[in-house]
Amino acid sequence: MYAIIATGGKQYKVAEGDVINVEKLDVEEGKEVTFDNVLAIGGDGLKVGSDVSNSTVSATVLKQARAKKVLVYKYKRKSGYHKKNGHRQAYTSVKINSINA
Repeated sequence: MYAIIATGGKQYKVAEGDVINVEKLDVEEGKEVTFDNVLAIGGDGLKVGSDVSNSTVSATVLKQARAKKVLVYKYKRKSGYHKKNGHRQAYTSVKINSINA
């Protein structure tokens, strides 16, 4: 059985036991989090819409971390303009415990 959930402006296909990285959630490590925005549940048949309106996906927060640095380099030729910038995106790693359909 799998579910498609939406969190942080993105959609993820998850199954029980999966470990995924989602946009940063304000939850401590080791705590349980529930995803209420379930878009679809599949397995023996696909359920969408009002069939999954009260479905949830529960997960445990494994760690809060930051991704590798992404370098942004701006350059304009002949004018001597160049600018270097870096960015590290924060994320939360969660393990899917159960899909409550």
